[in-house]
Amino acid sequence: MTQAKLPRPTDAELSILRVLWRLGPSTVREVQEELNHDQPTGYTTVLKLLQIMNEKGLVKRDESERTHIYRAALPEDQTKQQLVTDLLQRAFGGSSRQLVQHALSAKKASRKELAQIRELLDEIEGGSK
Repeated sequence: MTQAKLPRPTDAELSILRVLWRLGPSTVREVQEELNHDQPTGYTTVLKLLQIMNEKGLVKRDESERTHIYRAALPEDQTKQQLVTDLLQRAFGGSSRQLVQHALSAKKASRKELAQIRELLDEIEGGSK
């Protein structure tokens, strides 16, 4: 799929997408069992959400077997990029500095994470190795 811009997933839809990214193509039952580890979720609820997500284009459904298999329509990185771009524009007026500032003040980053962020900034600036 090209750089298609899909609708922004709801929190429940994002939970399902995380399962599909982690497990790969899965049945409704497999998704439901995985979601149950964090919060009890009914089979019919997951089925309905997957049907809606299929209509929105967030997932693809393979109907070639009796049990339908669902997979995420876009890779995890591409979906996250769309979410961040949307958040950057809507909440921070396009300011990357404000986004990073708020992200780092919302949750204290570990020394390791800060070192990784510095390395990433060096790479972006072209100053890395």
